[in-house]
Amino acid sequence: MRTIVLTSLVAGVFGLVFLGHTPRPAHWYQDDGPYHSATFRAAYGGLPDTSNSLFTGSGKCAGCHAKDPNHFASIAGQSYPAVPMPDGWDVNATDYWRSTLMANSARDPFWRAKVRHEVMVNPEHQLELEDKCTSCHAPLGHFAAHHDGEPHYTMAALLQDSLAMDGVSCVACHQQAPNAGEHHSGNLEFDDSLEFNPDMFVHTYKAYGPYGAGKDEPPIYDLPMMQYAFYTPLYGAHVPGGEICAGCHTLVTHATDLEGNYTGIDYVEQATYHEWLNSTYADNGEEPATCNDCHMPRIDDPVIISSGYAFLEPRTPYGLHSLVGGNAQMLEIMRNNTEVLGLATDTALFDSTLARTRDMLRNQTLDLEVEMGDWIDAWGGVCTVQLTNKAGHKFPSGYPARRAWIEVKASQNGEVFWHSGAWENGNILGTDDAGLSYFEPHHSLINDPMQVQIYELVAADVNGQPTNVLERAASSLKDNRLTPKGFSYDHPVYDTTRVEGLALNDPQFNVSQGRHTVTYEMLGAMDYAPVDIEVKVWYQAMPPRWVNPMFDLQDSTIQAFQTLFEAQGAAPELVADTAFTVNVIGSIADGMNDEAWRVYPNPSWDGNVTIQVPDRAINSLWELFDAEGSRIKAGWSTRQMNLRLPQAKGMYVIRWTLNSGEVVSRRVVRR
Repeated sequence: MRTIVLTSLVAGVFGLVFLGHTPRPAHWYQDDGPYHSATFRAAYGGLPDTSNSLFTGSGKCAGCHAKDPNHFASIAGQSYPAVPMPDGWDVNATDYWRSTLMANSARDPFWRAKVRHEVMVNPEHQLELEDKCTSCHAPLGHFAAHHDGEPHYTMAALLQDSLAMDGVSCVACHQQAPNAGEHHSGNLEFDDSLEFNPDMFVHTYKAYGPYGAGKDEPPIYDLPMMQYAFYTPLYGAHVPGGEICAGCHTLVTHATDLEGNYTGIDYVEQATYHEWLNSTYADNGEEPATCNDCHMPRIDDPVIISSGYAFLEPRTPYGLHSLVGGNAQMLEIMRNNTEVLGLATDTALFDSTLARTRDMLRNQTLDLEVEMGDWIDAWGGVCTVQLTNKAGHKFPSGYPARRAWIEVKASQNGEVFWHSGAWENGNILGTDDAGLSYFEPHHSLINDPMQVQIYELVAADVNGQPTNVLERAASSLKDNRLTPKGFSYDHPVYDTTRVEGLALNDPQFNVSQGRHTVTYEMLGAMDYAPVDIEVKVWYQAMPPRWVNPMFDLQDSTIQAFQTLFEAQGAAPELVADTAFTVNVIGSIADGMNDEAWRVYPNPSWDGNVTIQVPDRAINSLWELFDAEGSRIKAGWSTRQMNLRLPQAKGMYVIRWTLNSGEVVSRRVVRR
């Protein structure tokens, strides 16, 4: 990594020059080697403490904002004057941050494989693709290179750049200019203005934080940052406000056709920040709350935010640098492969971040409500499943691979007889069989266990075919992701937060409340034993059906990710669940309160079913209809008979016309 130093130019104008073999100026305070203790280097040696023309690495910041060996700083609940708190809650920013996906964004093996995938599809766009992708995943390398006049920043450059490998580290947020929130698609703006301090004969960049706005606050002690990191700490309203999230969490891409020609079509790949703007939680909404309220929750316990200066007054509130989302899948891959991925982070820290991630998914994402009446033996059961989004943006949000779905399972005597949303090895059974060529439509009514309610974004190319090549995405065939509360079709940013597909015509898809209700009509049970119902909501960051097409390309970066991905197993994360038992009662209306009237197995995997009827139905006419109402077979009932369903999977109806004139129907499914 090149080392850059500050030096004086003619007439008091100061700039940056490469050190090379130039003697170190007296005003440059950085030592030749790390100035941290051996204990510190053992714990934080993987963090770069060098500088480039625009930024400083997280290792330099960790010198004061990591674990305090004297137990004064970064301990929640500190007093003034401070006292050592060796058993206190350590909330130091470095340890919270370094096991997050933000910290490891440049080492993310899926991201690297996906960049390589896009380049292999459109190799003539390699420079543009890599330059765009590194703007958010490796900002300290990308923007310093552009600051130095480089037209592009490549993956090859990233791999040799320790500050780029620092991911979204400290100054990637704290050095963003106050007009953050006005930019998107990785076009970030950093404050590159230099201020000269004549007392120390150094000039410094600005680092913005949440403190220093009020006159009653303790004054900012800026000397250590100016002397050791060459930053002047200042208050920035955009930091606690969350606008610094906007530049990377709204991404508009330029679509190409299948030959790689730009079409002039702009496609919104993700718009998490705009989804927040179109919600009740926006600054002008009825329930204002920022990104940080969930992803960097504040605690009121006083905290001294810098070690080595026990005389400092504690600050409150303090934002935990937990920075979690929902991608436990990648966190598991990183935790289990720290050496392979070059992550100098203790696995215990990943365990902590995983626990916070799963806590957010289980407790801050969805409300699940299920209503169900009695189970009628002849007709089955009907339950309504209602999901309400508690997030400040769509759920799922962000990268378009992500999806959530509802699983509903009915069993009797321990045997499952109706199951929608079953999964295995990360694949939704039945739905994912065709890969990307098929996607499940939006549902408000599910009466066939092969139907699954999936919340997702489905991108399509210029020919209208589903695609996972982001540069080919030109339109959306489906976007029924749960909207945040307060969402409006009339909001100025609706063009970047659109609902697409059948959800637009679903009266149960309530966008203003962020709520959707799905009705499940389940087939009759086997006998009169109670029916056990389980309802679960699953979330998946990297579905195999979305990822697998990449593996058809032979490339070391892609195959390296494939090995990690397949070892992890792609299991989804549980977001919400409930379970209960309902009683089975007979139906007087249709005369099917005789347990001898049975159709089993139901569903049938091979198409063979056995039918058993009561005495009064013997010699009555039976008819078999498909889901469209077309009659397929007919005959005369015996006490028990075997019936072969057609080859086509789906729902069928068997109808009996009794000698009394009564008509009885029963549904059966072939899987």
